[in-house]
Amino acid sequence: MPMPLSPQVVLVTGGSSGIGKAICTCLAAKGHTVFGTSRKADHPVASYHMVAMDLGDEGSVFKAVEQVIAQAGRLDVVVNNAGLGIQGATEDLLPEQAAAIFDTNVIGAHRMVRAVLPHMRAQGSGLIINISSLAANFGLPYRGFYSASKAALERYTETLCMEVQPFGIRVASLQPGEYNTNIGAGRIRPNTVGTAYKAGYERAMELLGSSLHYSRNPDEVGHLVERIMASPKPRTVYYAAHGKQRLAVLLKKVLPGRFFQRLMMREYK
Repeated sequence: MPMPLSPQVVLVTGGSSGIGKAICTCLAAKGHTVFGTSRKADHPVASYHMVAMDLGDEGSVFKAVEQVIAQAGRLDVVVNNAGLGIQGATEDLLPEQAAAIFDTNVIGAHRMVRAVLPHMRAQGSGLIINISSLAANFGLPYRGFYSASKAALERYTETLCMEVQPFGIRVASLQPGEYNTNIGAGRIRPNTVGTAYKAGYERAMELLGSSLHYSRNPDEVGHLVERIMASPKPRTVYYAAHGKQRLAVLLKKVLPGRFFQRLMMREYK
């Protein structure tokens, strides 16, 4: 059960927009010392600090962590939120495009973990929250590499949780559904959409832009992050999703595989 929470020092990757900004704003409003990251950090925010960090550069990640600790004196919570989206039939996407998704969504989180764990071990406490996705639970047509990267992050998080528990460090995964953010603007896209997949791809993009996917306020995720922070024994996985999206996770667990796939593909025809 959540307990009264004293002010914490929190580092949130991808803190300049979308879910990351919502998390930073929510936690800062609750009295926590919050640092968000972006590649340039050239957009000052009144309620929390921004730190320049390139998640693809290990030196940049370590430098940002050292800057936070030098300024705040400690680091209690890390929220690995920064990530990339990708869309397109798997055949249409180049291997280097797929590699870019894994480098940001999985290896980027790992770079941050490597940078913060020595400090958390030294202080005998810490919390790492990896922002995964509901898409980790099933393959999404025309967003398969996104699903694969988030599934990989889930297994990474599960392993990390067991390995660092003896040092007093807690780890949890948070899986949001679709929220009202600008993530779509930065998605990797195929250079060419093959004619074999054109109709299905266009239908998928139509669904992705519908109100079902982008009607909810990302502040919900920020409030859930604070609940996780307040829990002395957080669950391994938290879901930030509602309605049809949340139901899909349950159906995937109980329905035969082919039947679930047919239900999924009905959405794209």
